[in-house]
Amino acid sequence: MKEELKDVKRIAIVGGPGTGKTTLAQKLSEILKLPALHLDSVNFKRNWEKIDDKTRDSIILEKAKEEYWIIDGNYVGTLPKRLERADLVILLDYSTASIIKGVLERTIRNLNKEKKELPGCKERISWHFLKYMITFRKKKRKQIKENINKIPKEKVIIFRKRKEVNKWLANIQNKAN
Repeated sequence: MKEELKDVKRIAIVGGPGTGKTTLAQKLSEILKLPALHLDSVNFKRNWEKIDDKTRDSIILEKAKEEYWIIDGNYVGTLPKRLERADLVILLDYSTASIIKGVLERTIRNLNKEKKELPGCKERISWHFLKYMITFRKKKRKQIKENINKIPKEKVIIFRKRKEVNKWLANIQNKAN
């Protein structure tokens, strides 16, 4: 598993909702001193108002052209370019039960609190999001995996459990100290 990250300048983190993509991006950003971008912060304005897809995708693709970044989020329309540019791709490939558990824990812990990475947006759960969460592995995961299969395997890490991520992150932290 790739634990030597000194030459890594661009990291793409993808996976289901509630899998810890943003948390992982923030932790890696602190350790590696790379700027992190949470794609939902591009997609949503205050009160969960969406921007149009064309504008969102344009912003994401411009960010992907930069030299240094950690980008967390799926948005499959821009995924091929991000994966192509990334030095490291991390897929948080958790079970549907783990996805539901992660989202519910986060929602209960932060209900009606403003999300740090989304100013003006309070933590909530909607029927649309519930459906997305439940069908993620069947629908979006397939698209993500198809895109990941087009890039060199040596730049991909797939985690299937949170424990694996935490252990890997601890190793990265120890090497950085």
